[in-house]
Amino acid sequence: MDKFIVKGPSKLKGEIAISGSKNAALPILASTILFEKEVVIKNLPRVKDIDTMINLLKSLGSIVKFSKDKKTVKITKKKKHKFFASYSLVRTMRAGILVLGALVAKYQKSITSLPGGCLIGARPINYHLNALKKLGMKYEIKKGYIHANSKGKLKGAKIRFSKISVGATENTIIAACLANGITILRNCAIEPEIIDLINFLKSGGAKIKFIGKRTVRIEGVKILKSTIYSVMSDRIETGTFCVAACLTGGNLKINNCDPKIIKAELSLLKKVGAKIKTSKNQIHILGPKKIKNISNLVTKEYPNFPTDLQAQFMVLLCKAKGKSSITESIFENRFMHVAELRRLGAEIIIKKNKALILGSTNFKAAELMSSDLRASVALVLAALVAKGTSIINRIYHLDRGYENIENKLRKVGVKIRRIS
Repeated sequence: MDKFIVKGPSKLKGEIAISGSKNAALPILASTILFEKEVVIKNLPRVKDIDTMINLLKSLGSIVKFSKDKKTVKITKKKKHKFFASYSLVRTMRAGILVLGALVAKYQKSITSLPGGCLIGARPINYHLNALKKLGMKYEIKKGYIHANSKGKLKGAKIRFSKISVGATENTIIAACLANGITILRNCAIEPEIIDLINFLKSGGAKIKFIGKRTVRIEGVKILKSTIYSVMSDRIETGTFCVAACLTGGNLKINNCDPKIIKAELSLLKKVGAKIKTSKNQIHILGPKKIKNISNLVTKEYPNFPTDLQAQFMVLLCKAKGKSSITESIFENRFMHVAELRRLGAEIIIKKNKALILGSTNFKAAELMSSDLRASVALVLAALVAKGTSIINRIYHLDRGYENIENKLRKVGVKIRRIS
């Protein structure tokens, strides 16, 4: 099993290019099931979750051809499509559930495994199932599989999500594209990755538009036509490298990114003392000599501070002068990195869904264990500023969501290597 050896402390200096967004590419790939004709998707990140989704599509009958650099795929259909999304492919990745809506919309049936992913909370799929049921999907759960079908095409409906859910919003938008009639979705998630999915579907002829801040109108169409689409840049990777520059007192230019979609994060980094300049596709960030504390940071749905950057910001606030706190309001089990940060010397007190960070930590190297994707990268960040050589185990979590992170970090001055 691979691990990272990181020698700290480091100061990041130079330029880093951001990869395509994993969280945008996964629903876009799942939605290719809806298309009759060839689809070309560019700017895919080379991460494990993308490989898993591609293998899932192949198992369902899609023909997938990669470009030489494996960042572009051409997807076409076999005449005979399958409807079984196996546990072996869906268990490692939450986004596997997104083929459910696509299969039922296109073929009126599916047997899809209940999903897996990071162990960061219950993440129930009832929001997905309730919404798809309103479109006409019937289902029962047997032996860990959702057995679903519909009598004829799905039918448009008015649906209000009881809780904002990224996955359920995506699944329902995908399914409604081929439904008969008009679907109105209220209380939708509006993350940039959802906008990217909508733009992709519209490029193939889907009729989707926002008629309110969190209200989407979808007019079903008979078929989606051939399209070429480039996936947006990864805002979580962008935010992670911004934190790394700030944490290490670095001087970093981050290219191939969209500063407009991480406004909340950049304003927080300015608050802790970073100097930031932005242009259309670049962020230039100078880390402060002294990091200032933040009294109460709360994770919320977009456009607020994202849960996927909570662990990274916690590492930053460990180095701040004074006490900080983070309240995790999205997932109930997303402080699993805290025990490992304590091994490096952090003083963090957990009370239910709130972390009190005492600050002024002098991190000292240790051997560490990754628990989930974003926690893993937080441990890498902490190791960057720790005195001595740290070992980070179980980095397969990282490989699910960060493309060649060690190569990118090495180019900007980090002493990091992968060993098997």
